[in-house]
Amino acid sequence: MRFLLELAALLGLGLAGWSLSDGWWHWILALALPLIAAALWGTFAVLNDPSRSGRAPVPVPGAVRLVLELTILFGGAAGFYLIGHTTTGIVITLLIVISYAFSLDRLVWLLRQ
Repeated sequence: MRFLLELAALLGLGLAGWSLSDGWWHWILALALPLIAAALWGTFAVLNDPSRSGRAPVPVPGAVRLVLELTILFGGAAGFYLIGHTTTGIVITLLIVISYAFSLDRLVWLLRQ
């Protein structure tokens, strides 16, 4: 479910970039927002994170990683909400909360790193 939430976040960011801008900015923001989010997601990681490969191109503390994850995920949900897909934004928000509620062991691990 986490991977699907990541994809939904990227889609929400891209759609928001497209819908909340005009002219050439449609294309720039629709492509840049998800690409930047994906690059940040893949680059900044906690070393030996069991939910990832364990590798960290740029090692960061667990709290930093958690803030990054929550910012991207909830940012994508907010993107859906802001462009008028209110129900989709709310459902994704609830799924994020449920996902993290069922992975409390990972949250504790992250915060201890």
